[in-house]
Amino acid sequence: MSEARASILNGIRRSLRRGELSAAARQAVEARLAEPPRGPAVARANLAQPDKVALFCQWAEANNATVARVAAADVPAEVAGYLARSNLPAEAVMAPSPALDGYDWAGQKMLSLRRGRGEARDQVSITGAFAGIAETGTLVTASGPEHPVTLNLLPDTHIVVLRESDIVSGYEDVWVRLRARYGKDRMPRTVNTITGPSRTGDIEQTIELGAHGPRRMHILVVRE
Repeated sequence: MSEARASILNGIRRSLRRGELSAAARQAVEARLAEPPRGPAVARANLAQPDKVALFCQWAEANNATVARVAAADVPAEVAGYLARSNLPAEAVMAPSPALDGYDWAGQKMLSLRRGRGEARDQVSITGAFAGIAETGTLVTASGPEHPVTLNLLPDTHIVVLRESDIVSGYEDVWVRLRARYGKDRMPRTVNTITGPSRTGDIEQTIELGAHGPRRMHILVVRE
């Protein structure tokens, strides 16, 4: 155990007025950390993959997002088409992700893209997603150089490119994937769960979109 970690845990024990852990208790804690138990799962999402994808789309739309199911070759055209249909400028800031670089953005001559973090002036962002959760239609994003968190929050319109294979049943599956991707002792600084556009019902219990982030979310579910 590192000195910093030991200091933190000892401070917690003192606050709880507990002594040092016994050998058996320490072994139990280490075993739990090594193999974290899974939490409860919702039966409605325990489906074959095609049905998970359909359920994710159903719930995403129920939560005020729009969804397009497209082939990989059609991703740039769908982005350009969505911007035109929404009367938005044909420009966006895109996450500097190698996964997004695989699409033929150059084929959309009228679409202007800037790669990097979101700025106050940006109206539209394009990102990938770490996972989609069929249970609730929720997107999961992990922060890092390839996905600045500002892209989730600043622009009024958030376009998300999600592969069908990244749609999982429930939240517990996401934590398993995160541990597998980053390792048990290494996690991204921020893991965001996003269910539809930002909204609030604080004022007279009337739902208003765009309260704390994007007011529009368009999800491209990419067939593989």
